[in-house]
Amino acid sequence: MTVIVTERDDSHKSHESVASGVQMWDVHQQGLLVGVFHNESDALRYKEELELGEKQRVAS
Repeated sequence: MTVIVTERDDSHKSHESVASGVQMWDVHQQGLLVGVFHNESDALRYKEELELGEKQRVAS
């Protein structure tokens, strides 16, 4: 399973978010968007949860 965290670029934000300087982080699992977060640490925590859940599922 591939989980990737990337910072959302301005072309995928609202004009208000861009004007306010809001940062957003996307979490993609196997190419699909599965989460959007306002700070990187929350996005990375979610990534870890997804990876742990996958490891537990495979181990079962």
